[in-house]
Amino acid sequence: MKVAVLTTSYPRFAGDAAGRFIADAVSHLRDRGVDAAVVSPATFRHFGIAYGAGVVGNLRARPYRALGLPAMLGAFARAARRAAGDADLVHAHWLPAGAVALTTGKPFVLQLWGTDVELARRARAVARTIVSRARLVICASSALGEDARLLGARMVRVIPSGVELPAAPGDEAEPPEVLYAGRLSPEKGILELVEAAHGMNLVIAGDGPLRGQVPDALGFVPHHELQALYARAAVVACPSHREGFGVACAEAMAHGKPVVASAVGGLLDLVEDGETGLLVPPRDVPRLRAALQHVLDDANLRRRLGAAARARAQDRLAWDRVTALTIAAYEDALL
Repeated sequence: MKVAVLTTSYPRFAGDAAGRFIADAVSHLRDRGVDAAVVSPATFRHFGIAYGAGVVGNLRARPYRALGLPAMLGAFARAARRAAGDADLVHAHWLPAGAVALTTGKPFVLQLWGTDVELARRARAVARTIVSRARLVICASSALGEDARLLGARMVRVIPSGVELPAAPGDEAEPPEVLYAGRLSPEKGILELVEAAHGMNLVIAGDGPLRGQVPDALGFVPHHELQALYARAAVVACPSHREGFGVACAEAMAHGKPVVASAVGGLLDLVEDGETGLLVPPRDVPRLRAALQHVLDDANLRRRLGAAARARAQDRLAWDRVTALTIAAYEDALL
């Protein structure tokens, strides 16, 4: 099977974090014999609209860049048509890539990741056109799956993003650390976490528009160094206001670490309250602080939650399972 993979984010060099989860998925598909050709802004001119804060974030921060959007989409479409020429199927990640997939004339699968829902609210008619014409829509969580159905998806498959499981959980640092790994932006709940974790040993790995308000943040941390931070963490905090999937949560679980997460979106698929971690209402600083303190105060609880989290990750998020489900979705889309 030959598949043209269209994405607005993909690693540009070794160690680049942009779209790494898509690159990992492509690598595993290729290992299973899928001939996957990738089309991304790393291979066509994007006029400064891709990368950085992402397409939506860049346009929100600098609206004038929207003037270059037609040219970017034109370049994307030309590259996509070349890649899709002899492909059996197109796999488009995010709504903008779905619009480009329509221009190829090939059957396509659309994958929604979360920011798509925000984009759909602003251009619902356009979003419905793209979603309804996809042979199948892949969603990383049940919440996104429901959004896809509301947008007219013909067929929906909930397939989480895969994660690599380390050979064994790492030893905690002393004193115990609370880890946050992700973008420093309002919707991620980072400012609430900083307030909630006052006096705790909080480690923040990430960068973004709120960096100036989070002076102790480490900034961008390469993937291999981030894995070391997960390994030494006592608990990982995921305090998002909304979340399509929750990559940091999934990676923490793979490392056998308990997660304190907001009860929103894709995090509800990953964290079972009291079993693999603790769920708290989004934006609730006192409840977030109490949950973090509860986990930090009880080493036995951390071990129990962490072991259950790792078992859940192994059962549901291992790449072998995720890749098999993706290939099955491709086959069903071609029926």
